[in-house]
Amino acid sequence: MARNIRSGVESRTARLKLPITSNPHWVSLAPGLGLGYRRNSTAGTWVVRVIKPGQRRYAVRNIGIADDYTDANDIDVLTYWQAQAKARKLDTDGNTPQQPVQITTVSDALDRYRADLTTRGGDQGNASRLRGHLSKALLLQPVALLATADLRRWRDGLAKRLQAATVNRLATILKASLNLAAEQDERITNRRAWDIGLATLPGAETARNVILPEPAVRDIVTEARALGPEFGLLVEVAAVSGARISQIIRIEVQDLMLGSAPRLNIPVSKKGRGAKAVPSLTVPISADLASRLRAAAADRPPTAPLLIKPSGQPVAKKRSGTAIRQGGAGCRPRSRRGFHVRATAHQHRQTTTAQRPGTGCRRSARHLDPNDRTQL
Repeated sequence: MARNIRSGVESRTARLKLPITSNPHWVSLAPGLGLGYRRNSTAGTWVVRVIKPGQRRYAVRNIGIADDYTDANDIDVLTYWQAQAKARKLDTDGNTPQQPVQITTVSDALDRYRADLTTRGGDQGNASRLRGHLSKALLLQPVALLATADLRRWRDGLAKRLQAATVNRLATILKASLNLAAEQDERITNRRAWDIGLATLPGAETARNVILPEPAVRDIVTEARALGPEFGLLVEVAAVSGARISQIIRIEVQDLMLGSAPRLNIPVSKKGRGAKAVPSLTVPISADLASRLRAAAADRPPTAPLLIKPSGQPVAKKRSGTAIRQGGAGCRPRSRRGFHVRATAHQHRQTTTAQRPGTGCRRSARHLDPNDRTQL
């Protein structure tokens, strides 16, 4: 039996005094075999490096998490001595480590959640938006070692710079990602950490709807048309339908229905859980808007996007929302109206749905004609 090798990383006290670095502290166990400890801002990791006879480069593999902050279980959380024993478990030629145990980190949980959203037809942007608010240290933290204090500290840090409602949305996405990881890995048994650590902030339930006056909506549409006919159509459809940008950019040419009562079939939002009862909602539009949409569609195939950029490429959701906000901010007050418009795409939606709750359309599409002053 090979004798155990002592080193300066055998105790957690000694390990936690080491500087945080991506380079492991190596201990030679045998010719061509080394055990390394990588000091992280959270629990460190054990790695093994092996070089086969005749080769010039080491093969390096993670074999587990160090017992820096939690008790070892000799499976994926290891003491120094357990890590040394696992490193010595080689195959018959004595040079190839056994298949390492896969450790699910927060980053892995987000990747799996994104893949799950794709499978279910959800908004993949949820996972992407959350990742931008997570530190590198938290992303690399094993889900099984997450503590209530870590998650509460992250949530409270967001609350110092974001609205409570935004913090709650991000926390909900993180909880969903961690729950999915726990469902797929029976070793994760600490759900209580995020149930408590990511509890919702109070005072975020009050709606802050901003309803724009009709003249303001007309001016925004006029300014959007001045920026370009394609962008003008997108903003006008948003104002008429009350749909989200994520819905509007999925409208296809075949969703435009002409005739004596023109209508648009608008795909339902991906927001919420489960399958929707209907795939689309029908919204009435004016004959003038229908005519301009038909002309813009030109000879594109029925399944092509109805609204596109001047380059002919599909419209990007994020850029469209930003452009509407900038277009709204660019509107200047007219002397006889005395208002200055600063609007977002979401306020377009709030204004529309407030005027005809539950229908998703305005009282009349003629309200968006910038030359129509009969309603003022």
